Amino acid sequence: MPDREPPAWVWLKERLARLRQSTTPVPAAGEAAPAVVRTAVVTDSAAALPAAWVTDFAADGRLAVVPMPVMVGEEIYGEGEDDIMETLALALASGSSVKTSRPSPGQFEQAYIAAQRRGFEAVVSIHISSELSGTADAARLAAARVDIPVDVVDSRTVGMAQGMGVQSALVAAADGRSAAEVHAFAEERMARTKVYFYVPSLEQLRRGGRIGAAASLLGTVLAIKPILAVDDGRIVPLEKVRSAARAIARLEEIVAADVASRTAGQQRLAVHHFGNLAEAELLAARLAEKCPGCPPAQISALPAVLAAHAGLGVLAVIVGESSTPAPSGPDSAGPVDLAVPAAPSDAEPAPAAGRLILHNRPRGGLST
Repeated sequence: MPDREPPAWVWLKERLARLRQSTTPVPAAGEAAPAVVRTAVVTDSAAALPAAWVTDFAADGRLAVVPMPVMVGEEIYGEGEDDIMETLALALASGSSVKTSRPSPGQFEQAYIAAQRRGFEAVVSIHISSELSGTADAARLAAARVDIPVDVVDSRTVGMAQGMGVQSALVAAADGRSAAEVHAFAEERMARTKVYFYVPSLEQLRRGGRIGAAASLLGTVLAIKPILAVDDGRIVPLEKVRSAARAIARLEEIVAADVASRTAGQQRLAVHHFGNLAEAELLAARLAEKCPGCPPAQISALPAVLAAHAGLGVLAVIVGESSTPAPSGPDSAGPVDLAVPAAPSDAEPAPAAGRLILHNRPRGGLST
């Protein structure tokens, strides 16, 4: 079953499509000049953005997603490779070695240079929590090497919670906001998101160093099915339940209570899974019953770099809110011009943003 995009994202794509079709770039007398996109957005594959959505927004350079590598045995894979999810699932099921790493600074440097060559004046680079990965550090190293100003944002979250921040950043950039404003809109939205998840076993989180050995052993001995959350960038335990069915039911209750505490009509939901699509669809259906008035949840597989740590059977729910920047001035309510300033005619072709061939690298050099 294909991923379902939340209504806000569908609206955003339709809005941008209409703006691209505009044939009147020069405003009529008395009308404000349209905004021009000056800031590009870069993120990593932990943001769980739908592939089709990324394709739409990456076409003109306003968005680049740098893949995070996953090492299965001696092979290194990048997010989006056709066989990564199946290979990862088989490796986890068999207990094979699975490791993850941050992208290299060079991959981010490529993405930033590509944005500069497309005519952008600044970059806002939004990344997985620094408590879980060194990705933001790699981005900062790259930012110091390039001429274009780069504002690196530690999302303090993961998955679609990070993705919602990317969405807000793109909307703000499309409205012609400054890089500082784009950063602020993204950060404000991500701060209002919550990530709740259930894992059948704590073992994979223990192997990846995301929880302690004692907590993992206790969960195994007592057959505890934990409900966890991401709090200020860290994975923290919420509750311990003795059966999978009870844990998932309790997860539904926690999410429903969170949704009910937010402004009606503004709530947004996403459900992630790995190897258990049917369970994710059932969870989304139950949440729709418990959260009337909330748009249908987007259902998508957990990115490989996150699935490698969460393990098979994970169910994660992201609770957030709609966030569209208010008009920046009294004359900004009209349509915005999304045309990207053209690169100089003698500019070199922009390199592909972060897409590298990762297979068959030597063992070693990967950290969790």
